[in-house]
Amino acid sequence: MSRPRVIVTRRLPAPVEAALSERFDAVLNPDDVPLSRQDLAAAMRDADAVLCTVGDRIDAEVIGAAPRARLLANFAVGYNHIDIRAAQAAGVVVTNTPGVLTDATADLALTLLLMVARRAAEGERLVRSGAWNGWAPTQLLGAQVTGKTLGIIGMGRIGKAMAARCCHGLRMRIVHYNRSRVTEPGVPCRQLPTVEDVLREADFVSIHCPGGEENRGLISAERLALMKPTAYLINTARGDVVDEDALIEALENRRIAGAGLDVYADEPRVPEALRALDNVVLLPHLGSATRETREAMGMKAFENLVAFFEGREPPDRVV
Repeated sequence: MSRPRVIVTRRLPAPVEAALSERFDAVLNPDDVPLSRQDLAAAMRDADAVLCTVGDRIDAEVIGAAPRARLLANFAVGYNHIDIRAAQAAGVVVTNTPGVLTDATADLALTLLLMVARRAAEGERLVRSGAWNGWAPTQLLGAQVTGKTLGIIGMGRIGKAMAARCCHGLRMRIVHYNRSRVTEPGVPCRQLPTVEDVLREADFVSIHCPGGEENRGLISAERLALMKPTAYLINTARGDVVDEDALIEALENRRIAGAGLDVYADEPRVPEALRALDNVVLLPHLGSATRETREAMGMKAFENLVAFFEGREPPDRVV
């Protein structure tokens, strides 16, 4: 009996690739070259399943009207890069990898918060340039973090993990916005009725809501204008949640103090105007980038594939 053919769009940790190769007719990507739209469309036609990543834009045209692939096993929690309606219409199941990247992503959000507040990236560049002339009382003065107010947009698993780190470790006051009532936030905090309320009150705003159409441009020019001029914006969620042009203008004109970004609206493109700014820390989508987390994500995708082809309900089915 032939094994299901699974096309894997990017290089995955070795234990995950080994498991896939043992169980399936797995077509791996040893050179780790992103697949073109044509390649993705061919994968949907030629394979029984595609193990895709957040870098793969899988729209209606890529999926096609009658693909051979019956499963998109997404190597991520967010799935706004997949046209869910088109997948449903074509009878394609979509799964994701929730739960296992909570701590890694919250760790990185805290890293960005501390880096931008304490101007760590600027300091690192100064030392590497050879231009540092030694300690000075007014050199690279940043913002105090301990005891300040953190505003969280999206109090799901990652938002709660970020709140716990900042409340217990940095004695920060926590306010948050979430679409539904959060009954067990895990830390002392106040749920505010609107995004605007959080933006007005917070010294640091950390975004942890899903991307996609529902939240596209959630942090708009009008909402950025509500933030304190001394406040910082942190985004480890999805790039399309923030109006990137509006953020650049706010940073250029010092309407907010700074930003820490791990995600962008049109990855891997990062606007030149954003790269030119000193008051923003830019990371290359590292939220889940620990060995332990990426292996766990891969094994979740593998388990979804196994369940599907054994005729069971995939444990992490999205649609």
